[in-house]
Amino acid sequence: MLFKIMLRKKRLSAGRVPLVIFLCQVISALEVPLDPKLLEDLVQPPTITQQSPKDYIIDPRENIVIQCEAKGKPPPSFSWTRNGTHFDIDKDPLVTMKPGSGTLIINIMSEGKAETYEGIYQCTARNERGAAISNNIVVRPSRSPLWTKEKLEPLTLQNGQPLVLPCRPPIGLPPAIIFWMDNSFQRLPQSERVSQGLNGDLYFSNVLPEDTREDYICYARFNHTQTIQQKQPISVKVISVDELNDTIAANLSDTEFYGAKSSRERPPSFLTPQGNTSHKEELRGNVLSLECIAEGLPTPIIYWVKEDGTLPINRTFYRNFKKTLQIIHVSEADSGNYQCIAKNALGAIHHTISVTVKAAPYWIMAPQNLVLSPGEDGSLICRANGNPKPRISWLTNGVPTEIAPDDPSRKIDGDTIIFSNVQERSSAVYQCNASNEYGYLLANAFVNVLAEPPRILTSANTLYQVIANRPALLDCAFFGSPLPTIEWFKGTKGRALHEDIYVLHENGTLEIPVAQKDSTGTYTCVARNKLGMAKNEVHLEIKDPTRIIKQPEYAVVQRGSTVSFECKVRHDYTLIPTVTWLKDNGELPNDERFTVDKDLLVVADVSDDDGGTYTCVANTTLDKVSASAVLSVVDVPNPPFDLELTNQLDKSVQLSWTPGDDNNSPITKFIIEYEDGMHEAGLWHHQAEVSGTQTTAQLQLSPYVNYSFRVTAVNSIGRSLPSEASEQYLTKAAEPEKNPTAVEGLGSEPDNLVITWKPLNGFESNGPGLQYKVSWRQKDGDDEWTSVLVANVSKYIVSGTPTFVPYLIKVQALNDAGFAPEPAVVMGHSGEDLPMVAPGNVRVNVVNSTLAEVHWDPVPLKSIRGHLQGYRIYYWKAQSSSKRNRRHIEKKILTFQGSKTHGMLPGLEPFSHYTLNVRVVNGKGEGPASPDRAFHTPEGVPSAPSSLKILNPTLDSLTLEWDPPSHPNGILTEYTLKYQPINSTHELGPVVDLKIPANKTRWTLKNLNFSTRYKFYFYAQTSAGSGSQITEEAITTVDEGKLAMASRQVDIATQGWFIGLMCAVALLILILLIVCFIRRNKGGKYPVKEKEDAHADPEIQPMKEDDGTFGEYSDAEDHKPLKKGSRTPSDRTVKKEDSDDSLVDYGEGVNGQFNEDGSFIGQYSGKKEKEPAEGNESSEAPSPVNAMNSFV
Repeated sequence: MLFKIMLRKKRLSAGRVPLVIFLCQVISALEVPLDPKLLEDLVQPPTITQQSPKDYIIDPRENIVIQCEAKGKPPPSFSWTRNGTHFDIDKDPLVTMKPGSGTLIINIMSEGKAETYEGIYQCTARNERGAAISNNIVVRPSRSPLWTKEKLEPLTLQNGQPLVLPCRPPIGLPPAIIFWMDNSFQRLPQSERVSQGLNGDLYFSNVLPEDTREDYICYARFNHTQTIQQKQPISVKVISVDELNDTIAANLSDTEFYGAKSSRERPPSFLTPQGNTSHKEELRGNVLSLECIAEGLPTPIIYWVKEDGTLPINRTFYRNFKKTLQIIHVSEADSGNYQCIAKNALGAIHHTISVTVKAAPYWIMAPQNLVLSPGEDGSLICRANGNPKPRISWLTNGVPTEIAPDDPSRKIDGDTIIFSNVQERSSAVYQCNASNEYGYLLANAFVNVLAEPPRILTSANTLYQVIANRPALLDCAFFGSPLPTIEWFKGTKGRALHEDIYVLHENGTLEIPVAQKDSTGTYTCVARNKLGMAKNEVHLEIKDPTRIIKQPEYAVVQRGSTVSFECKVRHDYTLIPTVTWLKDNGELPNDERFTVDKDLLVVADVSDDDGGTYTCVANTTLDKVSASAVLSVVDVPNPPFDLELTNQLDKSVQLSWTPGDDNNSPITKFIIEYEDGMHEAGLWHHQAEVSGTQTTAQLQLSPYVNYSFRVTAVNSIGRSLPSEASEQYLTKAAEPEKNPTAVEGLGSEPDNLVITWKPLNGFESNGPGLQYKVSWRQKDGDDEWTSVLVANVSKYIVSGTPTFVPYLIKVQALNDAGFAPEPAVVMGHSGEDLPMVAPGNVRVNVVNSTLAEVHWDPVPLKSIRGHLQGYRIYYWKAQSSSKRNRRHIEKKILTFQGSKTHGMLPGLEPFSHYTLNVRVVNGKGEGPASPDRAFHTPEGVPSAPSSLKILNPTLDSLTLEWDPPSHPNGILTEYTLKYQPINSTHELGPVVDLKIPANKTRWTLKNLNFSTRYKFYFYAQTSAGSGSQITEEAITTVDEGKLAMASRQVDIATQGWFIGLMCAVALLILILLIVCFIRRNKGGKYPVKEKEDAHADPEIQPMKEDDGTFGEYSDAEDHKPLKKGSRTPSDRTVKKEDSDDSLVDYGEGVNGQFNEDGSFIGQYSGKKEKEPAEGNESSEAPSPVNAMNSFV
């Protein structure tokens, strides 16, 4: 019966009926899943699961264990054959079978011998469904025989001869491993000249005297028994030709004695294999080993080639100094001719090895277990290959099929058994045997005929969690016979899967190649065959992928600093990620410098070993993401080393060095410094800079310097430490290359010339015996040069020179090697003396009252007797006799540089008498003074009067008292007084202008208004104009009689409207008082000047200093309306203490008050207008009359 599980993937148009996706496949065998519950219920023929190897070599010192394990339902029983006949284990007390298995245990440790049980064993496992058999297991005990006794004669041979030391180990099972050692169990050294062959012999291509020894020992190690057998030691003595001549000279003729040719050089010849050709046969899959060992002098070298082909690259290896060629996993394609070539300086020889690769049987298609339903068809296929081609034979339940019970459903066709319309009785185990002369293969495959309804083996309600956009695989492991068809549905309503986004696999698994959020849900797997139906539900959840939203970034840090890497992870809220950090794909170092805190990895005190790749790995149960960043640890370079001086010439040398480690930051340059050990030991000077790619530099040197050099490397981080100093190099002396600098000639006295210069340093001297040749002569004369030689000093004094005469000067350096080049000539002067002549024709021009201009004639240059520095004016103010007695006359000095012949005298006082004189100045000092010149400054405007006081205020008069200006700057002609009233609304009235004689200091103003504030402007005048003004304010007193009369005439205080109005005014005053209290607490005092500036009358202009006009009166505070709230007492009299405001507010705190005579003191004591006056808000004493006037 044919069952199909096929995959349908088809796009459906909107109008077509959706089809259910189901599986179909042509089945040749139904595999039974290894599900424990399923295996408990299903009947199954035996299957061999474990057995001993075909060639089973045992240790004769231990019990023999021959394995045979099998499975089946019902559990199989086991039997054994030995050498082709039944092995009855019950009759041998030393043989037992392991319970539940067919494994034999033969106890030979208590008694018995292993050789007794040597033979060919085969195991059979049988149950009601068939019988399975094991391989033929050949059991042989291992053998490690001893070497046969033999007497080995010592070998003596001449230097250069070839030698083969035979090993010929005893034949053991398995074959022994051969190696050569000495008596101390030290392996003998091997080389291209001395090596061990594949057969164990030790080959010498030519012997040397150092090969002489008495303990060449061949050892054979038998691993199976862990034993080592030793051959008798071989003694070898190598002698030279001279030693051989001494031995045989007495017995040989001259011709025979000279005939020893073996010590001469010779071309190669093969020690193994013999002849020009040989043959090698190897089995497929083994290691092909070809060997060629040659002798010759000098020692030959071996080469390998394959004729008509190339050696396989990945499978070819050379051993034993290329004397052995090995090809692993050899196949028939490796058959052919291989040629080894031995070559030395005298010639070459080759040997051809013909290789044939045979093959024991190997599987092409081994038979597989077959599970069929009654009435189905199937087949078992057994295909193998080999060289020669193997023969295929079939067995049924361990018996050749030809003699097995007949089965009409079975037909054998060579390597295939065809089954048709099988029934339950067709169940059996079939064995396929493929054999040739090199071995055999045996495979068991059962045919199990079952009739089973569908079963779903996947656990019910399995929950699958998958990351979005990744494949989702929903399992539906099933079993049934006939093979069921599988269908998948999504959702509880049974919606069939018909989209082409699904893939169904043969094992029933449903794959969603790209799972999305809408893939979440319940999926149902349904399995059907003709015997029934089964279904199972599984659940799928799609999770958001884990992502690294902030990846660690590449970092370059300096050694010793701290670096951090950040790794922020976003993940599905239902998953718990674990974040781990790796360094170079390994764990972080176990070091407290590495700390991980949430999203950060911090590495403190970074070292060179910390550089590398750091990876942040975020793991959940469903996915893993990672991000990496590289940390480069940089630092200043390591110092250069190995400094070497080469090409040493008189004035140059080549310096070379080896750079130190650049510490991951390329070196940009090298700085070369030198030390002069002769003149400035311990001081290093800059010599040169070269590119960071250079390691040599050609350095220019100066004569007579004991040089040492050091090199510093520079990169972007900074400078390295200097290298160790190089060896010292002393250059030869030479004449100086330069002369002293800063040569000057200046006299310190009128009759000398001091010549100074900056001497050469030791480095510039170029040799010993440094001196200076100092030369001079007068510039304007015809004298010859006068020269002296002086030691290494910096000045020379020439005495007896004329005063201030120009000289030509030069200073030349010289040493023991010669003179420096001709020096430059500089000009100097002999010493200066004080000038002899005063400036003449001094003239003074008075420009204004504070400035005068002075002119004079220049002094002749010869009379100056030095470098002209300039002219100096001394001037002073003439004092009265009384003042002159009190203090010394103060003279002022002004210096005018260079050759100027005029200058300005600023800052003079007007209306004053001054005297001056002029002197010329040179480098030595001042010359004589010119005759004194007197001049007078004109009048100027006076300063403001020193003070202004207002005294004795009455109802209609005020008395003004003042002090004259401290600086009248002329003769006062008169005083000007201007004043104007200020009404209750702070408006300024008309100005009254009054002239007062200059001799007055007191003035009384009459006919003024009572209880009125006045502002006064007062200044003095000279013929030059008006001076600065001083201002004050004052108030006339109140007429109480008139106030009482006004109260009797109109008693408005009893009027209702007046009472209401007064209440409103009182409320306003209360509010104003609160505001004032707040402002006073903030530290605010309100200067009168600010009040004046804030309120201005546009009709009155400020009085300027030049024309004396008045300015605008402005007072922000004083111009506020007068406070209202004064009350008239019941007797209708007005009292000053009842007033809400008074003149006390305009004083300085409580000190502002009236004197006994009624004059106001404090604020009105001579303050200038431009100076702020401290006071409170109101400057007018309010009264009921004023309040009434403001209402009318």
